[in-house]
Amino acid sequence: MGALSIWHILAVVVVVALLFGGRGRISGIMGDTAKGIKAFREGLKGEEEAHEEEPAKPLPKTRASTKAKG
Repeated sequence: MGALSIWHILAVVVVVALLFGGRGRISGIMGDTAKGIKAFREGLKGEEEAHEEEPAKPLPKTRASTKAKG
């Protein structure tokens, strides 16, 4: 039980090859995930720049607000 047999080593090699293979499914998914995270960060930067460019405008005065004061 304590020693690794050839079947254990082969199973580990197969799992490692699937996870870290050059064109494997997992590596493709990880690449797509990285692209998604990068696009998300760029989107957040774009929102911050948009908020900085447009200062807040005051609300227009209405009849109700002028009657309450006077």
